[in-house]
Amino acid sequence: MIHLPGGTCSDLCDAEMRLTRRDLLRLGGSAILGLSLGQMLNLGARAAEAPAMSKGGPGWGKAKSIIMVYLQGGPSHLDLWDPKDNVPDKIKSPFKAIPTRLPGVQFTELLPSLAKANDKFTMIRSMSYTPNGLFNHTAAIYQIMTGYTTDKVSPSGQLEPPSPKDFPNFGSNIIRLRPVTEPMLPLVMLPRPLQESNVVGKGGTAGFLGKGFDPYYLYPEGDDMDMAKMDRIRTDDLKLPQEVFAARLERRAKLRETLDASMPDIEKAVGNYHLDEYYQRALNLIVSGKARAAFDLGQETDAIRDRYGRNTFGQSCLLARRLVEAGTRVVEVVWPKVANSDNHSWDVHVGLYARMKNQSAPMLDQGLSALFEDLDQRGLLSETLVVAIGEFGRSPEKGISTSGNSNSPDGRDHWPYCYTSIIGGAGVKRGHVHGQSDRTGSSPLLDPVHPMELLASIYHSFGIDPGTIVYNHLNQPRELVKAQAVEKLFG
Repeated sequence: MIHLPGGTCSDLCDAEMRLTRRDLLRLGGSAILGLSLGQMLNLGARAAEAPAMSKGGPGWGKAKSIIMVYLQGGPSHLDLWDPKDNVPDKIKSPFKAIPTRLPGVQFTELLPSLAKANDKFTMIRSMSYTPNGLFNHTAAIYQIMTGYTTDKVSPSGQLEPPSPKDFPNFGSNIIRLRPVTEPMLPLVMLPRPLQESNVVGKGGTAGFLGKGFDPYYLYPEGDDMDMAKMDRIRTDDLKLPQEVFAARLERRAKLRETLDASMPDIEKAVGNYHLDEYYQRALNLIVSGKARAAFDLGQETDAIRDRYGRNTFGQSCLLARRLVEAGTRVVEVVWPKVANSDNHSWDVHVGLYARMKNQSAPMLDQGLSALFEDLDQRGLLSETLVVAIGEFGRSPEKGISTSGNSNSPDGRDHWPYCYTSIIGGAGVKRGHVHGQSDRTGSSPLLDPVHPMELLASIYHSFGIDPGTIVYNHLNQPRELVKAQAVEKLFG
């Protein structure tokens, strides 16, 4: 099912944006096309009518789009991009350190391509927070995706499944306040849901903003070990049914206009809402085929596809580039393995050496480096924010338990107190390292950054004040996030 920006009822949005009974009557006229997209686009646009903030500062309003590369599972900073020398064996990475483009900055041997591309982005080596409650993946995922924590958990100790009362995913907030102007999907999440065990999608919905602001979920068929699933993308909901060709659809639109003319009272009641404009946008999305074409990876050369990596993650990064190039505002690429699992998951409680060396790290290195280089070569990086982050890092000491999990002698447990993330594009400093971890990578020495501050920086990049008020399911005012942007990240 396609999900495009729509609105919510009076208990779900700002007071000045409430729908009246007359509004709903008028919107019912769109059903003659058999489409609900016009309704959704109109409601979304009305919800975005709040006046623009004029905050300013470095990086303010530079981003037109964002690709969030979400490394669910929690990658080990010590074994990727913050290796430590002269530390005990129980802390030291089994992978040797290598130089990067930046003098004095090292990665491990697992990231040779990113080591040659780190002049294009900023490393934040001082991500840090103290967990609020449980030490699990879902709570941490929910925090970085929404900017809020929750204390409501199930008997198993995990957060409960997604609820209409949840805080919105950051992408839902962005497309509400910065709606797309192209006939394109505004928010896409791929190639799998956010997930810990049986809790699926927590932090990945529009929550109290309403389903009209949910992402378009592109989850190709196949399990997490199926590396060819991106070759089987289906977007049937973005094309016309065989029996309805474009000209026929346009004739239906004209019929609707005729009906509109016979309802002057209703038309007058909703005249300020520009419903025809939003209805036309929905029509354009289907008829133009632009969104459907953006999903066609077959339009890329074999060389480009090989460059990103012929695997789920690499092809997802390539698709993300295609989507922002076509006008999508927010793309969330979720690491293609359930957070707490085996094989190429980043949750390396056991088998760290083999799993990172042979599975997860090569995919990350090839796909993410290709994304930065490709965006830069196409001139898109200047207006596209790229963020790569997990919910936490891994424990400096191997083989110990920090979260109640058991760990093999070479495994590392959850560690939110210090880890690394990447941010680049859209005015972010190039070839920069922000913050510093201590000798063992256990805590920040300089400039700690809370995940909520990173989220505030994302909003800032779109010219959105992080303190902008939204109204929850109880019509209570809430800030987008209770944090300030880290302006030092921007040039």
